[in-house]
Amino acid sequence: MSLILFASPGLALAAKPPVVVELFTAQGCASCGEANSYVGKLAERPGVLALTFGVDYWDYLGWPDTFAKPEFADRQKAYVTRLALREPYTPQVVVDGRAQAGGLQTDKVDKLLANAARDPRNPPDMAFIGPRRVDVGSGLVPRGGAEVWLVRYDPREQDVVVRTGDNRGKTVVHRNVVREIIRLGRWRGRPTAYRLPAPSEEGLATAVLVQGPEGGGILAAALKAP
Repeated sequence: MSLILFASPGLALAAKPPVVVELFTAQGCASCGEANSYVGKLAERPGVLALTFGVDYWDYLGWPDTFAKPEFADRQKAYVTRLALREPYTPQVVVDGRAQAGGLQTDKVDKLLANAARDPRNPPDMAFIGPRRVDVGSGLVPRGGAEVWLVRYDPREQDVVVRTGDNRGKTVVHRNVVREIIRLGRWRGRPTAYRLPAPSEEGLATAVLVQGPEGGGILAAALKAP
């Protein structure tokens, strides 16, 4: 739900938004542990927002991913269509919604990060107003419009011991595990306020993304600590 802001004096000028790195992974994927560790290190870099999305389409191998949700796989499928890929796969890294690489292709991901950091985009300003509102300022809207997404994730490191399937006996390490993603509404280039629902769990960090529809490029991102 959103409302138009006729004046927004509390909307401060924002620093350059972080580069958003999305890892699509699964605890039942034999090659995902290394990618998880790599993205965990990316999460510590200044200027990077790393998000880990668990997907469930490898559950049939014998271990159901404990963090997966259908909407996470749906998000990845939108990228598959937008980036003209044949099918979803893990581990996959998507950078700013604009480019992708295999999660083990660390050199390629590093290059994508460097390119994204140099991109001269002019994002809309964003600011959190109290615990239940985020404001998005004015800016250029891409063809097809834009959407505002709320992402809540657990910033703590989490270790999962896999007891069956291809990773049996291994401990899979996770950072910045996404727990929920919610579409807040459309953004049409005008200053707009969006109401934030209460978090479903304690201790979650909050990110808000302004993004082209159906897996489009990410225009801006703002972070709010737990």
